[in-house]
Amino acid sequence: MADITAPSTAPPARFPFQFRYIIGNEACERFSFYGMRSILVVFMTQQLLMTKPEATEVFHLFVAGCYLMPLFGGFVADRFLGKYNTILYISLLYCLGNAVLAAWQSKAGLYVGLALLALGSGGIKPCVSAFLGDQFDRSNSHLLKRAYDLFYWSINFGSFFSTLLIPYVLKHWGPRIAFGIPGVLMAIATLVFWLGRRHYTIVPPGRKSRTAGFLAVLLHALARLPQRKPGEGFWDSARDKFRPEEVEGAKAAAAIFGVFATVPMFWALFDQHSSTWILQAQQMDRRFLGIEFEASQIAALNPTMVMVLIPIFSFGLYPLVGKLVKVTPLRRMATGMVLAGFSFIAAAMIQSALDHGSRVNIGWQFVPYLILTSAEVMISITGLEFAYTQAPRAMKGTIMSFWLLTVFAGNLFTAFIAKLNRFEGASQFLFFAVAMFAVSGVFILSAWLYKERNYLESDAARQD
Repeated sequence: MADITAPSTAPPARFPFQFRYIIGNEACERFSFYGMRSILVVFMTQQLLMTKPEATEVFHLFVAGCYLMPLFGGFVADRFLGKYNTILYISLLYCLGNAVLAAWQSKAGLYVGLALLALGSGGIKPCVSAFLGDQFDRSNSHLLKRAYDLFYWSINFGSFFSTLLIPYVLKHWGPRIAFGIPGVLMAIATLVFWLGRRHYTIVPPGRKSRTAGFLAVLLHALARLPQRKPGEGFWDSARDKFRPEEVEGAKAAAAIFGVFATVPMFWALFDQHSSTWILQAQQMDRRFLGIEFEASQIAALNPTMVMVLIPIFSFGLYPLVGKLVKVTPLRRMATGMVLAGFSFIAAAMIQSALDHGSRVNIGWQFVPYLILTSAEVMISITGLEFAYTQAPRAMKGTIMSFWLLTVFAGNLFTAFIAKLNRFEGASQFLFFAVAMFAVSGVFILSAWLYKERNYLESDAARQD
């Protein structure tokens, strides 16, 4: 493993050598995750005979769990083990979860397997994306956005193949093999990550560098409120105990949390392409271009479109729009949130036709998928970049986990709506569309008030 004080061995203005191991690990891990996830709703409704609302609730609770565990993973990485060790150790639990799901075909096995998978997938999630950023310094920092584009492209590369393959395997060879293949890919992902161990830039956890965390500064500032002097800001009251950079870090983290507060609604919509949109596809004529598709295979449209749209947006649309207005991360995210609402308007129109007895071809789902995936490219990739560059050194893993926590909150909301079971047919999609438009307005206001900062992990680490 490379020490953080060692000079970079990567050529100037090029990706670090170790970048390939992180990308390879991510592609295999996402193949595992999305392959397993693509068949969950079908497995629960057809194999375990759960009702559609129950399967939808369990699915979104599982996804919520996957995005709650980043709090645990980010905390452990930032304060105790560091990102590399956290990724490696928790990946072993991830592999165990896949094994349980493949071997134990019952509701009990489902819940145990999903719990382990949520811990594994969620635990490593904030660490991998932040660990990627750790490999860059000032000499190649301008490549960071492109690195996150490639990182996200690798996610969808793995997702595309697994979403096509695993539903086919489920139909022809059953759930044991269908869940077993993602387990094998997760084991390969762990191996690939371990193989790069001698090349990584390793940043020590905050505990070793004796840097106070966000919660410690926040609690002290709250306790000091009664003694705050006239004209003194909320965070200024913590300066009697903490260093200026620790207070500034907590202040920056709080500002980021304020921006992230409205993002959950996007995920409440987005992750339904693996639940309610699959259930909608089951009602449609799925023969398209002479091929009879499985309902869950249609979700492969999402990673396919992502891989196509990333270069179009990065090298075409953003530079073109940039000639007219400044294309900032928050403006990209705001536009994406509005688009997400329109994707559910399109889904509602399809569902309305189905509700009235019309035979609708699966090709029509291309429209809402295109709109939703465009929104995803503008929000998800940008969110990763924004969370890393805006995060102070000792809080990068924690802030990345808070970004992922927005996915938890969004899926928890969707699970709650599914449990209520108040909406039927097109009204369900319309409800989420209206909610998305309302929240988009709040996001635009919070983005307008936010003052951007910029932090680079490697530089800060080398100055210690």
